[in-house]
Amino acid sequence: MPNTNVYTGMDGAITIAVDDAATPEGQAANTVAESFALTPIGRATDVTLQVTSAMRAFHEIGQRYATELRPGNVNVTGTMGRAYINGALLQLMLGEAGAGTRPAGAFVSPTFNLSLVLENPARPEQSATVTVHQVKLDGWSLTMPEDDFVLEGVTFRALWVGVADAAGEGA
Repeated sequence: MPNTNVYTGMDGAITIAVDDAATPEGQAANTVAESFALTPIGRATDVTLQVTSAMRAFHEIGQRYATELRPGNVNVTGTMGRAYINGALLQLMLGEAGAGTRPAGAFVSPTFNLSLVLENPARPEQSATVTVHQVKLDGWSLTMPEDDFVLEGVTFRALWVGVADAAGEGA
Protein backbone atom coordinates (compact mmCIF):
# COMPACT_ATOMS: atom_id res chain seq x y z
CA MET A 1 0.00 0.00 0.00
CA PRO A 2 1.44 3.42 -0.87
CA ASN A 3 2.30 5.89 1.83
CA THR A 4 -0.61 8.29 2.39
CA ASN A 5 0.70 9.86 5.58
CA VAL A 6 0.97 13.66 5.96
CA TYR A 7 4.04 15.34 7.42
CA THR A 8 5.20 18.58 8.99
CA GLY A 9 8.71 19.95 9.32
CA MET A 10 8.92 18.40 12.79
CA ASP A 11 8.80 14.97 11.13
CA GLY A 12 11.86 15.65 8.99
CA ALA A 13 15.58 15.08 9.15
CA ILE A 14 18.21 16.13 6.63
CA THR A 15 21.34 14.11 6.00
CA ILE A 16 24.31 14.38 3.69
CA ALA A 17 25.82 11.33 2.03
CA VAL A 18 28.74 11.15 -0.31
CA ASP A 19 27.79 9.20 -3.41
CA ASP A 20 31.28 8.60 -4.77
CA ALA A 21 34.12 9.19 -2.31
CA ALA A 22 36.61 8.09 -4.97
CA THR A 23 36.23 11.36 -6.88
CA PRO A 24 37.93 14.60 -5.76
CA GLU A 25 34.49 16.24 -5.43
CA GLY A 26 33.22 13.39 -3.24
CA GLN A 27 36.38 13.42 -1.13
CA ALA A 28 35.99 17.16 -0.53
CA ALA A 29 32.36 16.71 0.58
CA ASN A 30 33.27 13.73 2.77
CA THR A 31 35.98 15.73 4.54
CA VAL A 32 33.54 18.52 5.41
CA ALA A 33 30.70 16.15 6.37
CA GLU A 34 32.96 14.17 8.72
CA SER A 35 34.70 17.12 10.36
CA PHE A 36 31.42 18.96 11.04
CA ALA A 37 29.31 15.84 11.81
CA LEU A 38 26.67 16.80 9.24
CA THR A 39 24.54 13.68 9.58
CA PRO A 40 21.99 14.92 10.34
CA ILE A 41 22.33 18.58 9.44
CA GLY A 42 21.32 20.39 12.61
CA ARG A 43 19.30 23.59 12.99
CA ALA A 44 18.05 23.48 9.39
CA THR A 45 14.94 25.42 8.45
CA ASP A 46 12.91 26.35 5.40
CA VAL A 47 14.13 23.71 2.99
CA THR A 48 12.73 24.06 -0.52
CA LEU A 49 13.18 21.81 -3.51
CA GLN A 50 12.05 22.69 -7.03
CA VAL A 51 12.08 20.46 -10.08
CA THR A 52 11.24 22.22 -13.32
CA SER A 53 10.89 20.85 -16.83
CA ALA A 54 11.01 23.26 -19.73
CA MET A 55 7.95 22.63 -21.86
CA ARG A 56 7.81 23.84 -25.44
CA ALA A 57 4.45 24.21 -27.07
CA PHE A 58 4.14 23.59 -30.82
CA HIS A 59 1.55 25.83 -32.46
CA GLU A 60 0.34 25.13 -35.97
CA ILE A 61 -0.46 27.99 -38.27
CA GLY A 62 -4.16 28.73 -38.01
CA GLN A 63 -4.55 27.08 -34.57
CA ARG A 64 -4.90 29.06 -31.34
CA TYR A 65 -4.18 26.12 -29.03
CA ALA A 66 -0.94 24.16 -29.04
CA THR A 67 -1.11 20.81 -30.82
CA GLU A 68 1.81 19.26 -28.93
CA LEU A 69 3.87 19.82 -25.80
CA ARG A 70 7.50 18.72 -25.93
CA PRO A 71 9.44 18.26 -22.71
CA GLY A 72 12.83 19.92 -22.51
CA ASN A 73 15.59 20.29 -19.96
CA VAL A 74 14.91 19.36 -16.34
CA ASN A 75 16.44 21.50 -13.59
CA VAL A 76 16.65 20.63 -9.89
CA THR A 77 17.24 23.56 -7.53
CA GLY A 78 16.57 24.39 -3.92
CA THR A 79 17.32 26.41 -0.81
CA MET A 80 18.00 25.71 2.85
CA GLY A 81 18.38 27.91 5.90
CA ARG A 82 20.40 27.06 8.99
CA ALA A 83 20.52 28.69 12.41
CA TYR A 84 23.96 27.43 13.33
CA ILE A 85 26.89 29.27 11.78
CA ASN A 86 30.07 27.20 11.86
CA GLY A 87 31.35 27.32 8.29
CA ALA A 88 30.18 23.82 7.32
CA LEU A 89 27.81 24.92 4.56
CA LEU A 90 30.28 27.47 3.24
CA GLN A 91 32.93 24.75 3.04
CA LEU A 92 30.44 22.42 1.31
CA MET A 93 30.14 25.14 -1.32
CA LEU A 94 33.80 26.15 -1.64
CA GLY A 95 35.71 23.10 -0.44
CA GLU A 96 39.16 24.05 0.83
CA ALA A 97 38.55 27.65 -0.26
CA GLY A 98 35.98 28.03 2.53
CA ALA A 99 38.42 27.06 5.28
CA GLY A 100 39.55 30.62 6.01
CA THR A 101 42.53 30.88 3.69
CA ARG A 102 42.62 31.88 0.06
CA PRO A 103 43.61 28.96 -2.18
CA ALA A 104 46.51 29.52 -4.54
CA GLY A 105 44.67 28.32 -7.63
CA ALA A 106 41.67 26.34 -8.77
CA PHE A 107 39.82 24.25 -6.19
CA VAL A 108 37.36 21.39 -6.18
CA SER A 109 33.65 22.05 -5.61
CA PRO A 110 32.25 19.35 -3.29
CA THR A 111 29.42 17.13 -4.54
CA PHE A 112 27.09 15.16 -2.28
CA ASN A 113 23.61 13.67 -1.98
CA LEU A 114 21.05 15.38 0.22
CA SER A 115 18.39 13.17 1.83
CA LEU A 116 15.18 14.61 3.24
CA VAL A 117 13.68 11.91 5.48
CA LEU A 118 10.09 12.29 6.71
CA GLU A 119 8.72 10.03 9.42
CA ASN A 120 5.69 10.72 11.61
CA PRO A 121 6.40 9.42 15.15
CA ALA A 122 2.76 8.28 15.40
CA ARG A 123 3.20 6.07 12.30
CA PRO A 124 6.85 4.94 12.34
CA GLU A 125 6.11 2.10 9.93
CA GLN A 126 5.60 4.66 7.15
CA SER A 127 8.20 7.10 5.90
CA ALA A 128 9.14 9.04 2.83
CA THR A 129 12.65 9.86 1.66
CA VAL A 130 13.45 12.41 -1.00
CA THR A 131 17.04 12.03 -2.20
CA VAL A 132 18.59 14.86 -4.18
CA HIS A 133 21.55 13.46 -6.12
CA GLN A 134 24.84 15.12 -7.02
CA VAL A 135 24.17 18.36 -5.16
CA LYS A 136 26.42 21.40 -5.47
CA LEU A 137 25.86 24.52 -3.43
CA ASP A 138 25.88 27.60 -5.65
CA GLY A 139 25.05 30.39 -3.21
CA TRP A 140 25.59 31.23 0.46
CA SER A 141 24.22 34.12 2.49
CA LEU A 142 24.18 35.30 6.09
CA THR A 143 21.25 37.19 7.59
CA MET A 144 21.78 39.05 10.86
CA PRO A 145 18.49 40.78 11.76
CA GLU A 146 18.21 43.15 14.67
CA ASP A 147 15.80 41.08 16.76
CA ASP A 148 15.52 37.62 15.23
CA PHE A 149 17.71 34.55 14.77
CA VAL A 150 20.89 34.80 12.74
CA LEU A 151 20.55 32.48 9.76
CA GLU A 152 22.80 31.32 7.01
CA GLY A 153 21.18 30.28 3.77
CA VAL A 154 22.31 28.27 0.78
CA THR A 155 21.00 27.69 -2.69
CA PHE A 156 21.82 24.55 -4.58
CA ARG A 157 21.56 22.76 -7.88
CA ALA A 158 21.46 19.01 -8.42
CA LEU A 159 21.50 16.52 -11.27
CA TRP A 160 18.39 14.53 -10.35
CA VAL A 161 15.95 13.67 -7.58
CA GLY A 162 14.21 10.47 -6.43
CA VAL A 163 11.47 9.64 -3.92
CA ALA A 164 11.08 6.41 -1.95
CA ASP A 165 8.09 5.54 0.23
CA ALA A 166 8.34 2.90 2.93
CA ALA A 167 5.17 1.32 4.25
CA GLY A 168 5.14 -1.42 6.88
CA GLU A 169 2.92 -4.50 7.01
CA GLY A 170 0.23 -2.81 9.12
CA ALA A 171 -0.16 0.16 6.79
